[in-house]
Amino acid sequence: MSGKTRIAIATGDPAGIGPEIALKAALDPAVRAACDTVLVSDPGVIARHAKACGIAVDVNAVERVAAADWTSGKLNVLDCHQPDATKLELGRVDPAAGRASIAFCGTAVKAALAGEVDAVAAAPQHETSIAQAGITFDGHPSFVARETGTPEDDAYMMLCFGNTRIAHCTLHRSVRAAISEITPARVERVIAVTERTLRRLGIGRPRIAVSGLNPHAGEGGLFGTEEIEIIKPAIEKFAGGQHAVTGPFGADTMFALKEIDAFVVMLHDQGHILAKAMAPNATVALTIGTPILFASVAHGTGHDIAGKGVASPKAMIEAVLQLAKARRSAEAA
Repeated sequence: MSGKTRIAIATGDPAGIGPEIALKAALDPAVRAACDTVLVSDPGVIARHAKACGIAVDVNAVERVAAADWTSGKLNVLDCHQPDATKLELGRVDPAAGRASIAFCGTAVKAALAGEVDAVAAAPQHETSIAQAGITFDGHPSFVARETGTPEDDAYMMLCFGNTRIAHCTLHRSVRAAISEITPARVERVIAVTERTLRRLGIGRPRIAVSGLNPHAGEGGLFGTEEIEIIKPAIEKFAGGQHAVTGPFGADTMFALKEIDAFVVMLHDQGHILAKAMAPNATVALTIGTPILFASVAHGTGHDIAGKGVASPKAMIEAVLQLAKARRSAEAA
């Protein structure tokens, strides 16, 4: 093995573009210079997508990460045997695809917990395929929390593109359910996890801006009192004169603030709309608050273009490079 950061890439939904973008990322020169990668998948899935997409690759299938070889130029694939996944119709929702994608991701997380890899990057999952397989899944943060024994309330998502980072207090919930989950304790937790993550990324004194829930952050109580009763008290309790945390701000104007290291929003769409408008194929979703470094792409499975060789690996490449950078920052701290 080399001394570089080792990153496992879980290839996601085998009926979608996940294997293709994972292949392209692992073969990217910038990725190869920054870290050593191992795809976590069924080698048959990798071979099928490589052939369909016209990607020339020499696969080195291994039963454990310790057997990987990063000196020969081959593509290391940690064999997570899922024979049904190799016969799926591309672009189709299928429970076999859901089972396989969860198996790939779970195996990668276990490798990180065991110290066999330093971080995990995950290709997109298809939630309907997973649901058809009878598996509970409501996003990577809660999944990684369960797999690592972390309380689900301590795991959050941070979207990253360019120099912008957006952490979410709530994620895959109905708006009604999400509002009921926004408490002073939860707001304070997501601010704390965001600050710890920023420090882990090498930012010495993080500057964090927090959004409100209502239009214009409630307009002093005119449009709602959650900012007065929940969000502002949480900010003040956490800040305590020692942390650079400000808000609440209206979510429609907050992102224009300068010299902010991360924004914290209350609802899924407050952050995701901006990210997908500004960087539709280049947004990275970091899972924060768990003991492993984990990132996923913030786009979908691309069933309509699966196997056509046209999927952009930009977000996956960025996810891997972000993880490699985070690992270097953690080692330097």
